[in-house]
Amino acid sequence: MAPPLQRVGAEDPEMSIDVSRPVADLVTAHPELAAVLQRHRIDFCCRGARPLRDWCADRGLDTAVVARELDAAIAARVPTDDDPRALSTPALAQHIVTRHHGYLREALPFLVPLAAKVARVHGDRDLRLVELRTIVEELDASLRPHLEREELELFSMIARGDRVPQHELDAMREEHLGVGALLERMREAARDYVVPEGACRSWTTLLRELETLERDVLIHVHLENHVLAPRLESEAS
Repeated sequence: MAPPLQRVGAEDPEMSIDVSRPVADLVTAHPELAAVLQRHRIDFCCRGARPLRDWCADRGLDTAVVARELDAAIAARVPTDDDPRALSTPALAQHIVTRHHGYLREALPFLVPLAAKVARVHGDRDLRLVELRTIVEELDASLRPHLEREELELFSMIARGDRVPQHELDAMREEHLGVGALLERMREAARDYVVPEGACRSWTTLLRELETLERDVLIHVHLENHVLAPRLESEAS
């Protein structure tokens, strides 16, 4: 069993969030914070080593306001036994494949033609839809071979109980940086996934499903970068 989630210390007595702590560590300890950070465009997976304070400064956000939102998310959390941190290393790898790789293999074939359709029908009204279609296609072209490589190489080694070479983990993290950049571009092109007035059902569905995909990929990459990889590095040392 993983240790229970604990509230972290804070500099402000009215806050329980330590704003000097890396955002990846915050999400590892409190998975429910992912949605708040996602909404504020704070990358807790590929660039999760940066402290919350620094992210807020870069994004022009009031650190105290964001910290209170994170506190509220912790307070509203519904306890669950579904904690990937409690899994063994092979079980964690299988969880990632089943839950996150499986989701992407269903979502991407649906979203690529949907993005193309919306761009074709409404692109003259909003040119960002054409850019969004391109980004979704790039994301699909990046993620599909990435999933295959992980399963054939990294996760196969884990399943066999082999030592995972550091270069495999470095390559994984490097590919994740490219995915993170695409997600950032996607959110920008989608205007934070706010559905515009008068949008048709397809346009509305596209934005909502892309936001869901973004959230799932962020959690997926966070698990690999900040839970699975450190565990493998520790086991190899």
